[in-house]
Order: sequence, then structure tokens, then C-alpha cells
Amino acid sequence: MSASMVRATVRAVSRRKILPTRAALTLTPSAVNKIRTLLHDKPEYIGMKVGVRTRGCNGLTYTLDYTTAKDKSDEEVIQDGVRVFIEKKAQLTLLGTEMDFLESKLTSEFVFNNPNIKGTCGCGESFNI
Repeated sequence: MSASMVRATVRAVSRRKILPTRAALTLTPSAVNKIRTLLHDKPEYIGMKVGVRTRGCNGLTYTLDYTTAKDKSDEEVIQDGVRVFIEKKAQLTLLGTEMDFLESKLTSEFVFNNPNIKGTCGCGESFNI
């Protein structure tokens, strides 16, 4: 045995639960279809970018925009061929969130079902964590 070899010991840990990783953002089929439709005639864009901004009566609001490139600090979510990028500032606030698209007679909008939100304003446009 040479002097440069290092020993390693392996121990089995019993009764330890392996926690599944949480997706940063999941998309419903309705959201996937709407994003796919929005990007269909716009080949210069590679996906949508989700962010948060300080605004409204309760603190933060979501932003959603087209993007032509992935920034190095963006988190990328690929689901059913659709790419969504999450800005660095929004990554912790969106952890575990489901993005949906709802359409009614009066409105059509993306809805973020976020388990991390502690409160929202009366109109539902801003939130705090």
C-alpha cells in the first residue's frame, strides 16, 4: 500500500427518508399550450421569462415576458417542449409554484398557485412572502 492512497469508509444509514426534489416551477397543460401558442409565430424568442417586481399594495407582483437568451443566473424549466426561465430574484419566491392559464368570458390570464405566499392584496395582483 503506497503512502498516497486514502482510505474511505462506507456506512449504511437506516431509516433515513430521501426527500424528493421540488421543481422550481411546474406548468399545467393549459399553461404549456398557451406558451406554445404565444411563441409559435415568434422564432426569435426561445421561451418566456418569469420574474418578480416590487409593486402593488402588498409588495411583489409577477412579470412575464418573452426572452431571446438565457442569462447565466436564470433557472431553466423545460416541460413538454416549452422553456420557461426564472430570474434570479424570483427563484426562491417561486419554489414549488404551479403556473396555470385560465380563460373565462371576461379575462384570460396566467395564474401562479404559490404555496409560499403569506398574503395577497384584495385585487390579487400583488403578494408578500
